Amino acid sequence: MKVLFVILGCLSFGVVVSAQEPPNPSRDTQASLKKIGNELAAAQKAEDEREVQRLAKKAIEALGDQAGMPEIADQFREVPKTAKPLTPEELPNAFDRYIDFIEKQKWWTIGLDPAKTNHLPRELAAIIEGCLAARAVNDANAERLLKIAKEAGDFLVWSQNQAGTGVVPFPAVRNGRGRPFEVAERFMRQAEKEGRLDQVVKYGWAVEDFSDGGLQFDNGLAGVALIQLFEATNDDKYKKAAIRAADWAATRPVVTNWNYNSFSVFLLAEVYRVTGDKKYLESAKKKTRLGILPGQLTEGPRKGRWADAHNARPAYHYIMVRGLAALAATMPKDDADLPAVVDSLRRALSARNPDFEKGIFNADSSMEALIRVKMLPPHVAVKLTECKTQEALETLERYAAEGFRARKPPLGPGAWGQLLAYCEGRER
Repeated sequence: MKVLFVILGCLSFGVVVSAQEPPNPSRDTQASLKKIGNELAAAQKAEDEREVQRLAKKAIEALGDQAGMPEIADQFREVPKTAKPLTPEELPNAFDRYIDFIEKQKWWTIGLDPAKTNHLPRELAAIIEGCLAARAVNDANAERLLKIAKEAGDFLVWSQNQAGTGVVPFPAVRNGRGRPFEVAERFMRQAEKEGRLDQVVKYGWAVEDFSDGGLQFDNGLAGVALIQLFEATNDDKYKKAAIRAADWAATRPVVTNWNYNSFSVFLLAEVYRVTGDKKYLESAKKKTRLGILPGQLTEGPRKGRWADAHNARPAYHYIMVRGLAALAATMPKDDADLPAVVDSLRRALSARNPDFEKGIFNADSSMEALIRVKMLPPHVAVKLTECKTQEALETLERYAAEGFRARKPPLGPGAWGQLLAYCEGRER
């Protein structure tokens, strides 16, 4: 399954490495940032917005000219000048290879031992979103796609019920393969050292992160996928599961890793869109004010990026763009928080979209985010017209189309399905 989700590196395009070096803060700066981070976490927990803003600004000042520099230098893959967008004739069968592969590699079986799987809920979220979106272009396989999505959704609901807290949990695999499992392993080792592992793991699932924020990632994506599955089936079990995931997210404290918060904002905004219950909107806005906006640079040469090296990386940048776009799409026109959200979106898009002129430096996250930006209501979209969103999206589409024609997976199933649905809507 991992092969299917390759984002970059699957195409034989030339690679251009940015001359910019990753940041290398001094020990004194690192010590200062650690102290500020602890103070920031306390201010977020106290929901003291003014103090959060002050401390975020202090951290930016401590970073100095390294603010907004990603921890890994950007790498760009050239898109051949001959690459063309997808044609209407290509759309109906463009998801077929994904269908065959997903069915052959299916691993999600209700009752499996989660401590023995090397797969994540986020994978199923991508499969659900991709299959549901692909139905817009693939009438012949519409029922087959829906069946895959429902089976994946049923597994997510089962895992959530196993957790018993509302969260869509993370497999408590020890020494699993891949970066997400490495991060989880460090967390579980620390919990074990502190004698708290029994609070973290239940039935083989990690159900508690002790305000680390890591569980917000998969919970947010899975919850949004369940919302989409509810809209496709009108089956209340998916809606109820998404609401449980949102209720869990609403109770979690905001954390200093800005992108973790954005997953919950994404989910809360979508649940508000479907239910109309304002408590979800208010929670999403509060988490945005405390946990996304303060970390963004509002001036300087990297204006619009997030200041810390981790969240300055393109993937996380566009993850936050997606969360902000989902929120802006649901906010009333007269909402007092809307201008700040739109301003942040404008800065973020203006900061990174022009980089696509150099080539592809991120695929899935940026594709999903930019499609959401293109679907924003007119009163929001009109304020984002100078951000080069269309140009960036066209570059991404040509890149994806070239990979498709080369019979190499250009995107994960979620982003690919969403692109196909977007192209179908454009052709109408």
